[in-house]
Amino acid sequence: MTSFNTRTTAADNDALLVQRAVAGESRAFELLVVKYQRRVERLIGRMVRDADLVPDIAQETFIRAYRALPQFRGEAQFYTWLYRIAVNTAKKHLMDIKRDPVVTLSSLESDDDDETSGHELAQRLGATTDETPDAVLASKEIALAVNEAMDALPEELRQAITLREIDGLSYDDIAQALDCPIGTVRSRIFRAREAISNRIKPMLERQTGKRW
Repeated sequence: MTSFNTRTTAADNDALLVQRAVAGESRAFELLVVKYQRRVERLIGRMVRDADLVPDIAQETFIRAYRALPQFRGEAQFYTWLYRIAVNTAKKHLMDIKRDPVVTLSSLESDDDDETSGHELAQRLGATTDETPDAVLASKEIALAVNEAMDALPEELRQAITLREIDGLSYDDIAQALDCPIGTVRSRIFRAREAISNRIKPMLERQTGKRW
């Protein structure tokens, strides 16, 4: 109940900020940007995989969101609506990249966010959180394997598992963000988990005997 109340309060706060932004209070939208910028950038980063492009795509996402605010009716959570804009904006850039492919050095490098996301997902999958040197090393190896497994996923699976396991969205929210049926969301997340599980299961079993 506490979690539901917290989520409801957050949604109400977002709705109030949207109303104030539509009324012309720029500071209100700035607060929404501050609140969601890192999450939006992480989502975009999982889609585009080129760190140099992420800030620009995130900025375009928020510009599009700001311009579309008068059309926001509150039928979905604000962040769900925002994530959908982010996904569509990132997809547009991916199409542009396919037409004019440019690979930068940063797109070939991992960053702290990647490692953090890998650790978060690895812990959800049952990896140990012990602080012994061997456990810490094993945890890093598992996090790396999780990141590699996620990178190897088809785009639609990677989007779904990121929104579910990293950002903690509900299945319904993900369905709205990705504009697809909830059954499709469940299928994509299941397939993504299976793929990641197959990649890290031997490592988990060697470490702790835990299974997926």
